Amino acid sequence: MNYYFAKHYLNETKVEWKPMRDGAGIGMAELGETKKDMVVLGADTTESSRAHYFAQKFPERFIQVGVAEQNMIGIAAGLSYQGKVPYAVTYAAFLIGRPWEPIRTTIAYPERHVVFVSSHAGLATGPDGPTHQMTEDIAITRCLPGFTVIAPCDFEQARKAVKAAYSLKGPVYIRNCREKTPVFTTDKTPFEVGKAQILREGKDVTVIGHGYMVYWLLQIAEELKKKISIEVINLHTIKPLDGKTILQSTKKTKRVFCAEDHNVIGGMGSAVAEFLSETYPVPMKLHGVYDTFAESGSVKDLWKKYGLDKEGTKKVLLEFLKKV
Repeated sequence: MNYYFAKHYLNETKVEWKPMRDGAGIGMAELGETKKDMVVLGADTTESSRAHYFAQKFPERFIQVGVAEQNMIGIAAGLSYQGKVPYAVTYAAFLIGRPWEPIRTTIAYPERHVVFVSSHAGLATGPDGPTHQMTEDIAITRCLPGFTVIAPCDFEQARKAVKAAYSLKGPVYIRNCREKTPVFTTDKTPFEVGKAQILREGKDVTVIGHGYMVYWLLQIAEELKKKISIEVINLHTIKPLDGKTILQSTKKTKRVFCAEDHNVIGGMGSAVAEFLSETYPVPMKLHGVYDTFAESGSVKDLWKKYGLDKEGTKKVLLEFLKKV
């Protein structure tokens, strides 16, 4: 199974590190060259959310709304009725959290095709603290009828995701973090919305992640290969859930471990647990942010404190495996 991994993808010192938000921003600018009905809206975070790549190339199709995210949602909804494909771009906390009710009423309910592209999701936001560390966005988007929810694993996949979103129907949320993370896929790596990727085959336990956590899971699988055979799934699309791939893997391994930079309540792990509880119940462990607001600090310090780095994730996985 060749997924065209980047060279030296398991070596942190050799693999290239880039922010997912850069991949999303560049992808939007590239998409705008051929999609003339595409419009991007910013909310006074144009450069930090990387919407400026599009704004610089197509200023006539960029709208700076300012610090008025609820208004941005109304404008995006209106543009969608006029035959445009709006991309609303800002920090996750302000893009999804602040205007959730307008998103529900003016976009999700009438099934408008609007693409929401966030930056600064999860604890990887770092020193800006809990007001900017959005760890509830998956929960409050996947619960809305008709929403597609995508969480790319790296720069390259974020670039692909914003392009793929153009051709989808209804509202789409694409989740990106601020921090530089390992780029372990390439421009040739396949990406299909709604189709999970088995990046490494195994027989003893299925581990499922999204975002940068997928990279840690691949490293852990390699480090533990002499002790345990780990199957690694990149569940980049959380809704619609690829139940077929999850079920096939679970029936083989009989144990499931989910890891994500999101609250364990309502996130990807919850989606997997909801599905398996009805189709094939097995021992599970959901690892992520354990129902708390985090502190302010460097991203690496936060990863370590809350167990979202490689070593913390490996420790929780091994503890789970000892019990089942």
